[in-house]
Amino acid sequence: MTVLALEFMFKSRLAVLWVVPVFLGIYLIWTLIKGRRQGADRSGLEALFPKRKAWKRHVAVVAAVATIASLTLAWAKPFGYVDIPRERATVFLVIDVSLSMEAADVKPTRLKAAQEAAKQFVNELPPGFNVSLITFAALPTTVVQPTTDRGAITRAIDRITLAQSTAIGDAIYAALDGLVLIPPDPDHPDEPPPAAIVLLSDGDSNTGRLSTTAAMDAKTLQVPIFTIAFGTPWGYILDERNRQMPVEVKTEELREIARLSGGKAYTADTLDKLNEVYQGISRSIGYEKIQDEITERFVGAGVLLGIISLLGVMSLAARWP
Repeated sequence: MTVLALEFMFKSRLAVLWVVPVFLGIYLIWTLIKGRRQGADRSGLEALFPKRKAWKRHVAVVAAVATIASLTLAWAKPFGYVDIPRERATVFLVIDVSLSMEAADVKPTRLKAAQEAAKQFVNELPPGFNVSLITFAALPTTVVQPTTDRGAITRAIDRITLAQSTAIGDAIYAALDGLVLIPPDPDHPDEPPPAAIVLLSDGDSNTGRLSTTAAMDAKTLQVPIFTIAFGTPWGYILDERNRQMPVEVKTEELREIARLSGGKAYTADTLDKLNEVYQGISRSIGYEKIQDEITERFVGAGVLLGIISLLGVMSLAARWP
């Protein structure tokens, strides 16, 4: 588990940490004074610490001081937010199937690459997650309702076809309407699992309801939207006369949707980059942040540092065979 933030229950106890710079300062001054001695006989404590073992002395002292610091932090009762794997969640995978997705600036085409990456993303989600597939052009279509059947999702992804226009706002509302279709959690039937929308598109809306309003409604329902702007500025498709029609990727609307909904905006211009983006989204959706006391981590670090310090002192004070 990764600690994302760190706070202390008893912050006043951290005042004890003042001894750390004091001890280090005393040791540094002693070391400097000792180093300036020229021609003096080595006796007493110095006889135990010959120059050739100076690095051991430094390690032992630093480890001892670090032990004090670590145990002081533990005494202050630290707690933080840690990532815990989710057992259940619902992901609405929303894919743009407008004609611009036929552009070949991403090999083999934007749509083919999006299909391949989407299938990999779905198969890497935790098995307890529900997934729903929604495609959209002028109108959204709920191709597969929320289900844990990965085979049904991947087969549906393979059958995606293209159509005209782009209605991002309507696609978001289709996903929000699907919240009522989420199967109940057997252990907590009155508590629907958390949901998120993963929306991939290469352009702006040109029909349908406002996507910004849809994003704010998603925020109200606590459904973050992770947007992916997929494509390059040099994409084009061929019209019926075989003329090139530019279809550069657009990012502004998708970025605003992510911001308003509490999600995150991504861009991808290759299949490899898209797979990386999906992996990042999977980590974001697959874990939840909870507050947890982590005192034992600092106690453990203190014990380890104390052992290192003890071994250092023992190696200085004894002759090993």
